[in-house]
Amino acid sequence: MNLISITKNIIRILLGLFMTYAAISHFTFNRIEFQAQVPEWLPLGKDFVVLASGIAELLLGLGMLFLIKHKPKVGALLALFYIAIFPGNINQYVNEINAFGLNSDKARFIRLLFQPVLIVMALWSTNAIAYIKQVIRVKNK
Repeated sequence: MNLISITKNIIRILLGLFMTYAAISHFTFNRIEFQAQVPEWLPLGKDFVVLASGIAELLLGLGMLFLIKHKPKVGALLALFYIAIFPGNINQYVNEINAFGLNSDKARFIRLLFQPVLIVMALWSTNAIAYIKQVIRVKNK
């Protein structure tokens, strides 16, 4: 195993642990703060969105940790999840919602900048980009 492979595995494991922790916080101690982030325009109830996204986070987190043979698929799904929840982060910034210790425009804006980093980490650490290219090639044949 070379240094890049080790680094990818470390990042994949950290993302898996982070997502599992975030899921638990969705169901328990951060539930109200997550509800505050849900945009008003979503047709579903805020608590439903928080619980559903918590379930998705739990499955993705555990997938990153344990579904090693499927890590490119899990990484691609995690990247899509990060894209799907981005409107909540934008909502927090635009509407100046204080949550998770982010109680200034600067802090909320920095969080917005971190989302693309998470997307890249999910894709890179799981070799999902090569997997996505392969899927596209197969579909174009």
